[in-house]
Amino acid sequence: MGKFTAFLLIGGVLIVLGITNIKGNISSIHWYNRRKVSERDIPKYGKCVGSGTLIMGVSMMLSALFEVIFKTAIFDYIVLTGYVVGLAIILYGQFKYNKGIF
Repeated sequence: MGKFTAFLLIGGVLIVLGITNIKGNISSIHWYNRRKVSERDIPKYGKCVGSGTLIMGVSMMLSALFEVIFKTAIFDYIVLTGYVVGLAIILYGQFKYNKGIF
């Protein structure tokens, strides 16, 4: 049960961070990952990075819930898929609005 609790907790934190970023507060993102983002692009950057983070958090929570309900490990693919999609969206935002990863 410890793994599921950790997945739920980390997923919940990622969801909260994602929603915070989507609303335009990007202070939770490392300063070097947002230093080249212009003032006018902050809302777009926040939505992009926040969406990726939100997807990652939801995938972790869904995976934990499905594993508890259905008692099968196949739902680890939900986390993998969520992280690949979320990371792709975050990297897109990094390159588009920050002009690179750093």
